[in-house]
Formats: sequence, C-alpha cells, structure tokens
Amino acid sequence: MTGSSAAASRLPRPVKVFGFVSLLNDFASEMVYPLLPAFVTGVLGAGPQALGALDGAAEFAASVVKFAAGRLADRPARRGPLIVLGYAIAVLVRPIIAVTAAAWQVIGLRVVDRIGKGIRTPPRDALMADVTPAPLRGRAFGLQRGMDHAGAVLGPLTAWWLLTSGSASLRTVIAWSLAPGILVLALATWAVTGGQGRYGAVGAGQASDDIPPRTASYRPLPPALFAISFFYLLRMPETLLILRSQQLGVSTAAVLLLWAALHLVRSSASFAGGRLTDRIGPSRTMWLGWVAYAAIAAGFAVARGAGAAWTLFLAFGIVAGLTESSERALVAQFAGTRQGSGFGMYHGVTGLAALAGGIGLGAVFQAYGAAMACFGSAAGGVALGIAWPMVGRRR
Repeated sequence: MTGSSAAASRLPRPVKVFGFVSLLNDFASEMVYPLLPAFVTGVLGAGPQALGALDGAAEFAASVVKFAAGRLADRPARRGPLIVLGYAIAVLVRPIIAVTAAAWQVIGLRVVDRIGKGIRTPPRDALMADVTPAPLRGRAFGLQRGMDHAGAVLGPLTAWWLLTSGSASLRTVIAWSLAPGILVLALATWAVTGGQGRYGAVGAGQASDDIPPRTASYRPLPPALFAISFFYLLRMPETLLILRSQQLGVSTAAVLLLWAALHLVRSSASFAGGRLTDRIGPSRTMWLGWVAYAAIAAGFAVARGAGAAWTLFLAFGIVAGLTESSERALVAQFAGTRQGSGFGMYHGVTGLAALAGGIGLGAVFQAYGAAMACFGSAAGGVALGIAWPMVGRRR
C-alpha cells in the first residue's frame, strides 16, 4: 500500500478528536439530564407539566436553530467558530442549573443548552463529512456516535456513584459537570484547527445504489430525507419506552442503570454500524435499522415482565447503531457542495419530526395504553420497511 493510499484509509485527525469531544460532552450532559426529573419535581417542587415543557421547549429550540446553523456552515471558515460557540454555551450554562430556585429557570437554561447543540451539530457534521474520504464516512460517523454513546454510559454511572455513595447532593453532581466540559472546549478548539474540506460529496467506494447524480448544490428534501423524517415521526421516544419498561416491572432505581446499559449497546452498535455502512451502503444499513425497530416496537406491545423490558430496551440500542451513522453518510451524499445546509436540514427536520411524533405517540399512550402506541409505531416501521426498497430503486 502506498503512502497516499494508506493515509486515505485512516480517519482524519479532526474526526478522531471529535470522537473524544462527543464522549466528554455527553459524559457531562448525561450526568445532569437523567437527574432533571428528580431535581425539578423533588428539589424545586414542580410537577410533570414542567417536565413536559422542559423537553418540548428545549428540543423545539434546538431544531429551529439547526436550520440557520446549517446555512451558515456552508462556508467552511464559519464552521470552527460555530462549533466552539455551540459547545461553549452548553459547557457554561449546564452547571448553572445547580443554583436555580425555580422550575422556569431550569427550563430556560435547558433551552439555552439545546440551542448550543443546535448551533454546533450541523457545522460539526459538515466538517467531518468534508475532511473524510467518502468510502470512510460510515466509520467516521460511527466513531463519533459510538464515542457519544460511551459518554452517555459514563455520565449516569458517575452520577449514580456520587449519589449512592453519599459523596454529593443533586446540586453538587450537576455543578461537577463543568469539569469534563472544560476539556470539551479545549479539544473542540483543537479539532476545528485546520479542519478544511478536502473531499467531494461523493467519492469512489460507495455502494452503487447509494450514489446520487453529482450536483453543485444541496437539493431540498430529497426522498431519503422524507423517509428518514418519517422514521423519526413514528419512532417511540426513549421516555415513553422507559415508562413502558416501568409498567413491565423495571424499578425506578434501576432506570439510571437501564439508561447506561442502553448507551453501552448503542456505542458498540455504532462502531459496527459505521463499518457496515461503508461495506453495504447507507441505504441498506438504514433499512436494516428500520426493520429491527419495527420488531422491537411490536415486542414492547406484547411484552410481559421486567426481563422482557430489559431485553427489548437494550435491543433498541442496536437501532441507533444501524441508523445514525448511515443517515449521516447518506446526507453527506445528497448535500452536494452545501454540506452545512444539508446537515442543518437533516437535523432540523428530524428534530421537529421527533417532537411531533413524541407528542402524538404520547397522546395515544395516555388515551389508549402502551400496547396501542407500540403497535401503531411498529406498523409505521413495517410500512417504511416495505416502501423504502421501492423508493430507493426509483431514486
């Protein structure tokens, strides 16, 4: 193997550094996020309505900001400052939750935290796509998602240890999230240094069924994005699956461990899913994830007992491994030379779809029960699994 071909077979430095950025940032974030229900209701005395407002407002704000951040990120020179700004907002705002005195303050800070996520995510993904050879994009995004989920394992476990050992209170644990956050800022600044695009939107080595016509600009809402958005619309949110698991016998105390175990599976599956994406193409890998989701959702509808809940909830982590990196690799293809707009549209549309789907499935869950909501979600997954091969061939 020549020197140039050997270099092309390795993931670029910014991709590897962003892997560690994602690990540490999710370490800090997941030290806080699983504790917010107990903090808002137990320490601050608010009710379930405040929790709903917290999640809804935060995700809506993040989704809207992603559209604008994506358009700004079409210019490579803007990506570095946007990425560092987005991480800085989250790192600096998150620990302030520890000194809040009212639920509305937590909601406001959580919204600002998610705005930071909206600012940084499209330019980060655009930079990663541009610096990575097309045949390695599955591995690149698989690494980033795998490290992200690994951080989501370490964060809850660290918080659980601090709380159960008596070493810290809820407020103290939240404040300690600043420590990994400082490393996040340092690594993010290093990752964006010299991270200019070097590769086109489509390159050699991709599966032939996944290569769209070469274009000079982003094509709004291609069929792939419609299909991906429909998946997020029909997918059960993790919060509802946790509630279903509790109905099946998983104790409240075990939820932190269940959450950490889910992300352990997601982390492992993301590395494997990234490699599979490069091997068989993003379309096929994504389709496998949708089919797996339909089976898991149907399983939740008919499950009995805590053991079944644990098995299905952990299997749900495989879906992320098969879909997250393949979706991003597919977006990098259809975005053409406007990677920023492509990823901004992807993250914005899927975020809004997930928000709408969560509200709708939550209403079905409350009105007709968990089984009906899970069956409806599974039916949507089956329909998508049947339709996608036909849409993919036409595309």
